[in-house]
Amino acid sequence: MSFVSHVDCTACGQRHDPKRVLTVCERCGQMLAVRYDLERLKSAITPNDLTTRPSGMYRFRELTPLDDGEEPVTLGEGSTPLLPLPRLASHLGLRTLLAKDEGQNPTGTFKARGLGMAITRARTLGARGFLIPSAGNAGGAAALYAARAGLPCGVIVPRGTPEAAIAEALIAGAHVFTIEGSIATAGRIVGKASPRIGWFDLSTLKEPYRLEGKKTMGLELAEQLGWSMPDVLLYPTGGGTGLVGIPKGYEELRAMGWLHGSLPRIISVQAEGCAPVVKAWREGAETTAAWENPVTDAPGLRVPSPFAGRQMLRVLRETHGDAVAVSENAIQDAQRLLARLDGIWTAPEAAATVAALIDLKARGAVSSTDRIVLVLTGAGIKNPPPTLPAPTDLTGSDDAIVAEVISRLSPR
Repeated sequence: MSFVSHVDCTACGQRHDPKRVLTVCERCGQMLAVRYDLERLKSAITPNDLTTRPSGMYRFRELTPLDDGEEPVTLGEGSTPLLPLPRLASHLGLRTLLAKDEGQNPTGTFKARGLGMAITRARTLGARGFLIPSAGNAGGAAALYAARAGLPCGVIVPRGTPEAAIAEALIAGAHVFTIEGSIATAGRIVGKASPRIGWFDLSTLKEPYRLEGKKTMGLELAEQLGWSMPDVLLYPTGGGTGLVGIPKGYEELRAMGWLHGSLPRIISVQAEGCAPVVKAWREGAETTAAWENPVTDAPGLRVPSPFAGRQMLRVLRETHGDAVAVSENAIQDAQRLLARLDGIWTAPEAAATVAALIDLKARGAVSSTDRIVLVLTGAGIKNPPPTLPAPTDLTGSDDAIVAEVISRLSPR
């Protein structure tokens, strides 16, 4: 059963019909959000009902925009683990540090959630094909879910996009185009091309359903923490869908009486070479301005003009959060530190949250007693680091090689 009541604009409040194909607000052009009849939903489902359901993000079906009987386009996304990071916590002098490991989704990143949901709804509402601008992982996920839905997909990426992401889109049969510029350039191309060919524009937060997929990270976190919330949540911020979506999920659960207390302090984490949210936050601005010459080796953070800047800054204000920019060296160091201490090879975007946490702890902006969650948005294998130590090449007889191995591994 669907509990959707309507779709409204997050800026002006204009209501829209959820039974129609929707993009942005027809009145002011801002982002839309799905709203639910939470009073009716509260009496229809309890937390205990979830215990008998299979894994995956659609176990929270009543809090998704699916129609009655609508079958989702799914590859089994969701139900990613919440992993304790005991050795990193000890290293930083923290009591409780946890990681929501989104790299264990089918496409290797959290993009699986949003694109699966968006393509499901767009297909139901009559979409004939999809066009998406991407810094990498979103394009690959869109291509795979479009293939799963049996619909064509076009992906436009900046030159220099990680090869794994391009390969993911190509192997799924998508048309991939590389262009000079950033994801903002790609977004302009998609905005002009998609209406001319009659394909659906899947740009970040320029339709209301990717948000609902990313929101399920917050629903899962609440359940994994025993229907409670962390004190601090660090989120790597490019387009910011999850930064807006996670607190949306928390608010809905609070309205249903499943959660109580204040929302976590949400920390937006960006790279120093592309930090429009951090800049706007520090200046006390109402929305973000375009970042000139975005440069970072974390492609998911190379988003110079996030569409939902206004909404992200509102989340930071309402949760008494913060915005932190970290250097490229700090990201690479953090990526190696997390792998060495707790065995997680995470994407550079996600490693930025570790770098930011180190900074926050050093300046006393988080407490050693805070319960802290890092959202690790993707697996490191999707974008290997540019430099790694060379392996040790051994030659000679078996005995000589054994002796050399023992020599190098023995305690000094």
